[in-house]
Amino acid sequence: MISYKKFLATLAAACLTFGMTAQATDYPSEAEVIQKLTETEGVIFPIGNPNVNYEKYFTGQTYLAPLSTKDSINVANVTFIDGAHTFWHIHHGTCQILVAESGAGYVQIWGQEPVKLIPGVVFTVPEGVKHWHGAAPGKMMQHLSIMQASSEVSTDWLEPVDEKFFAKLK
Repeated sequence: MISYKKFLATLAAACLTFGMTAQATDYPSEAEVIQKLTETEGVIFPIGNPNVNYEKYFTGQTYLAPLSTKDSINVANVTFIDGAHTFWHIHHGTCQILVAESGAGYVQIWGQEPVKLIPGVVFTVPEGVKHWHGAAPGKMMQHLSIMQASSEVSTDWLEPVDEKFFAKLK
């Protein structure tokens, strides 16, 4: 029987073999991200590519790996590097299910206290609710994002999370 650490090392090697490399020079390489996550036993799904299409709505660096092949549902693995997190935003026409896979992070609904995201935590953000999510300060985090996909689904991107508030999170 293969050990958990050996399985993760094998999975990381497969991700390096079949994954795509970072395009932007200021992003850590996929190998560096996988190595850091492997050290914390956190690689489950492919890292994907730098999330450059949405980077203006995030603080820090994120990677996106689409996992679904169906047109009606969008499943993606999102990797947040060193405290990266989303701006406040609202999804219209769908809820968003977050499944924490590795590392440590937070999700917060407007007017409520932040909820810690650690591996195994599942959090549903209701449709039409202002929220943000991402890695804890100085931490890395991965989560699955699961949402309905249709022409009636949209996202309003809003202001950044207050950095003084964010820095106080553990």
